[in-house]
Amino acid sequence: MSTQKVAIVTGAARGIGAAVARRLAEDGMAIAVLDLNGQACADTVESITAAGGKAIAVGCDVADEKQVAAAVDTVTEQLGAPTVLVNNAGVIRDNLLFKMSVDDWDTVMAVHLRGAFLMSRACQRHMLDAGWGRIVNLSSTSALGNRGQANYSAAKAGMQGLTKTLALELGRFGVTANAIAPGFIETEMTRETSERIGVPFDDFIAACAADTAVQLAGQPDDIANAVSFFADERARYVSGQVLYVAGGPKA
Repeated sequence: MSTQKVAIVTGAARGIGAAVARRLAEDGMAIAVLDLNGQACADTVESITAAGGKAIAVGCDVADEKQVAAAVDTVTEQLGAPTVLVNNAGVIRDNLLFKMSVDDWDTVMAVHLRGAFLMSRACQRHMLDAGWGRIVNLSSTSALGNRGQANYSAAKAGMQGLTKTLALELGRFGVTANAIAPGFIETEMTRETSERIGVPFDDFIAACAADTAVQLAGQPDDIANAVSFFADERARYVSGQVLYVAGGPKA
């Protein structure tokens, strides 16, 4: 029987999720590339298989309980029991509080928090059966507060509380849970933000880089490297932590 570990990465069609999926494949894991539209995952899967890795695409709305259950069953049948889970799926619906609709609030909460809860609950039974598991949740520096992001900031702060609780509940079974809080990362999502506020993306990148201690803008691979550490066998004594990958101590 193969001892290859199986990882699920949500929101892995592009950006940070795609980089994480590729990195974990390089680390020797079989990867389930999850996103709302399974067809959108084709590029990520192709990049992994072209490099000699093993990956499948699975369409799933992580906020839908039945879809999550079906997706995890599909992964188990096609790749094996998942013992690494990266809850990366996310959306933004930015607006000032007085302009923010209830739908904008609920959508962000559903994808980030409900999605991470449902995916973690569905995967933990496989981790407990194996006596080993890794859960990595994507938070954000916005968890500390950010103008125009009441919904996103609350959701990302919630991800940290969820992470610490999972660490406490699952630690005795060989499962760790940690969170990564990225600062500014060059992705399609941040490009969309720059377009929304009417700032050229290059200028947006330069301004964000200038606000960091290292004077650099983050790349998806910077986050993937951190995920790789938390998912590794050697990170067994690290759990319930939040790692800010933000170019410095100032968020």
